[in-house]
Amino acid sequence: MPTDPLSIGEAYYTAVGRKNVAEIEKYLHPDVSLIGPLASIAGKQAIIEATKHFTAMFTTLTIRAKFGTESQAMIVYDIDIPGPIGNFPGASLMTFKDGKIVKIQLFYDGRPFEVKKEEIFSSRS
Repeated sequence: MPTDPLSIGEAYYTAVGRKNVAEIEKYLHPDVSLIGPLASIAGKQAIIEATKHFTAMFTTLTIRAKFGTESQAMIVYDIDIPGPIGNFPGASLMTFKDGKIVKIQLFYDGRPFEVKKEEIFSSRS
């Protein structure tokens, strides 16, 4: 398992792209929070559920760029979403604690997802 923030961030987004929930879970701190244009949520299970809903919407996630420091990593990616959305760029700034992701801040244009907001961030499985 990777130990530096950049490698962990890349491994996390590779797992998201592969829709591998068991792998995704390994990288998240129990007190993880997610802040984005559509919602802010806290807790490992809530983020795993939102990520599962989100991964059901896209066909591919491609990492375009990545960089990191001792406690943070930034991943820039493209997501291919079927239908009218198509190619969708985004970025994620992750902060780490005890070798796990403790904060994820998402940067993207949320307007195309407004109609899917409840679907992504609902607590249903």
